[in-house]
This record gives sequence, C-alpha cells and structure tokens, in this order.
Amino acid sequence: MSRPLSQRAATLIGFSAVLLWSLLAFFTAASGTMPPLQLTAVTFGIGGLAGTALWTVRPHAIGALRQPWQVWLLGVGGLFGYHFFYFTSLRNAPPVEAGLINYFWPLLIVLFSALLPGERLRLHHIGGALLALAGAALIVTGGEGFSFKAEYALGYGAALVGALTWATYSVLSRRFAAVPSDAITGFCLITALLSGICHLLLEQTVWPDNLWQWTAIAALGLGPVGLAFYVWDIGVKKGDIQVLGAASYAAPLLSTSILIVTGYATYSHAVLVACLLITAGAVLAARDLLFGRDLDPTPTPPIWWDNRE
Repeated sequence: MSRPLSQRAATLIGFSAVLLWSLLAFFTAASGTMPPLQLTAVTFGIGGLAGTALWTVRPHAIGALRQPWQVWLLGVGGLFGYHFFYFTSLRNAPPVEAGLINYFWPLLIVLFSALLPGERLRLHHIGGALLALAGAALIVTGGEGFSFKAEYALGYGAALVGALTWATYSVLSRRFAAVPSDAITGFCLITALLSGICHLLLEQTVWPDNLWQWTAIAALGLGPVGLAFYVWDIGVKKGDIQVLGAASYAAPLLSTSILIVTGYATYSHAVLVACLLITAGAVLAARDLLFGRDLDPTPTPPIWWDNRE
C-alpha cells in the first residue's frame, strides 16, 4: 500500500501547477492568432484526451468520473467558469486593469481558506499574500500605473467574478478531498465542449499557420491547460492551501521572465522589484511550512475567524 502524501509534498506538487502556468503566456504568444475561446476548447480537449489515454494503463481511473452532480458543478464551473469570465474581461476592459483585478484570486484563496474546517488563518498569511499582490501589480502594470474607467465596468466585473470563481473552486475542492484527481479528465472534456460552443457563437475560427504554432498549442494542452489542473487539485486538497495561494503570485513573475528571455518582452527594473516583493511575500506566508510551527515562542494569534478548535 502506498504511503499517503505529506502536506509538504502535496504543497510542492500543487506549486508545480504554478510553474506550468508560468509557461501559459509564452505558449499562447507562440500559438498564433487563434481566438481565446477556440484556444480554450482545443487545449482543454487535448488535456482531457491525454487523461483518457492513460485509462489504457490505469483502467480503474475511469471510475473517478462517477461523481455526484455537486462535484461536476464545482469542477466544470471552476474550469470553464473562470476562463469564460477571464476572456470576457479581456474583451471588455484594457488587459492591464483586467489582469490586475483577475490576480486577486490568490489573495482570495488565502482569505477563503479561513472558512475551511481545521484551517488557521494568521496575519503573516495575509501579509505575505498582500506583499505578493503588490509584486504582481508591478508585473502586470509594468510599473507605469493604471486607471479604472466607468465604461469598462463590465470587463472589470467579469475579471472580479473570474477571480472569485477560481478562488471558490480551489477552496471548495478541499471539501471534496476524497474525489480522485482523475475526475479532472471529465471536467476538462466538458470545459472543452462548452468552450467550443461559445466559440462558435462568439468568434471566428482561426487555425494555426505552421508546425511551430501547432506544437505550442499541443504544449499548452499537455502542460498549463492539462497537467497543471491535475497537480493543482492535489495541492489544494492535501497541501497547505494558504501557502499555495500566496505562492501563486510567482506565476506572473515567472511568466514575464520567460517572455523576456525568449524575446517576447523587455526587461525593466519593475521586474526586479516585483521579484523581491513576491519572494518575500511567499516566504512570509510559508513561514510555518518552511521553518516549523513550533519555532516561534510567542506565535502570532489567529485572527478572529479562526476555525481550528
């Protein structure tokens, strides 16, 4: 019988999703001009089909699809809902402001985790998430500031709903910790189907022009829009969800760094400052996990919505 995962190991597995998501912008930029909903449909289809391919060597995994409707609602609502609202926000608001609002989801995960049984939300969790949020804001805005305008209210609202959707999905997944991560295969396939329907209704179909664009799309489906959701599921169900929330702000930093290295973006001092802020925030939020919970002789008292008995 295999040994159960430790919280530290599960957290590291969950963080590998953040590493995969950091490749999202690069592969998307390399994939050509395919419209976002079409790209979502194709890549989630690849991710889902890759999961079904594993059934040939793990036939028992198909049994994970037998879940109550609440699990399907949460899984499909999280994957499809988040991407639908995110792309809606980009269509109806400037990308900088929409992206900044969308990146509230890691902070919301940290805050919402206080509602979970047995979780203790402390001030250093919130402080770390806020530091990392400041770093993410620098990355998204390029250090040049931002402005919100009333005519983009629909886009701003969609970005906020998207952030709320992903944070809710991530936190509530812990309530269904007994559901195997193999169920993600089904969620991906239904998300691909719904995205395809929305694409046909809202977008014009555009296919890649060359092999490199097809390769980038395949890489998206296997990594950032495939494997990432499986390992994220393990992390939020069995790992330290507060640390994962704060550490998720590494995604925009790593993503920007990759774009700079590959020539899709240029370096600025804002990237360096953002690196320091995000790193400091992640270390602060992960203080207990990194240095142990018993090292502080006078630990910070839990804030008022502590759920631990």
